[in-house]
Amino acid sequence: MSDPFPPGFFERQDEGPDPAFYVMPRLLTHIDDEAIDAVGLLYEELGIDGSGPPGGHVLDLMSSWISHLRSAPDELTVLGLNQTELDANPMATARVVQDLNVEPALPFADDTFTAATCCVSVDYLTRPIEVFREVARVLRPGAPFVVTFSNRCFPTKAIRGWLANDDITHCRIVATYFELSGAFGEVQAALRTPPRFGDPLYAVWASTT
Repeated sequence: MSDPFPPGFFERQDEGPDPAFYVMPRLLTHIDDEAIDAVGLLYEELGIDGSGPPGGHVLDLMSSWISHLRSAPDELTVLGLNQTELDANPMATARVVQDLNVEPALPFADDTFTAATCCVSVDYLTRPIEVFREVARVLRPGAPFVVTFSNRCFPTKAIRGWLANDDITHCRIVATYFELSGAFGEVQAALRTPPRFGDPLYAVWASTT
């Protein structure tokens, strides 16, 4: 597939260093309780939390003090930009501070993880295809990568292509990241919350081939 993204798609209003923007810990939630429940239910349905098979090792990308899992897997590696937030994550068994927009290569061996997640952060990626390829590399064959998002963001840090499009197109954008990575099978997308007043929760996911 040729690159479908126009020039400037991955630019941002604030191109300053991301670690500087996130230097102050934000020990709060970025979506409402119903949307959080929807994330946890999807993880449970896909068997990637503690309800799944023994030996689960989940990678939570662009993480914080909460990973939205209903129950803890045997191992949970959280990767994000703020050490204080990661240290406060009660389910984490390993913590990595890394700016994926500067260094998309993940510091893990091939076939390490049984699942990967990225919650309400995909809109900040400026090199998403590289990141998705890296996620596929560190996942075991047949392992899912689940990307969830709502309609909230820090607008100065979200890419211009995200801000210029609606929720349905956001699903198509993330699906295209999966497809362009060349490492995942069939992509699924769904609105996981019913129509209501509140934060919608969209999910796009696929498993490694």
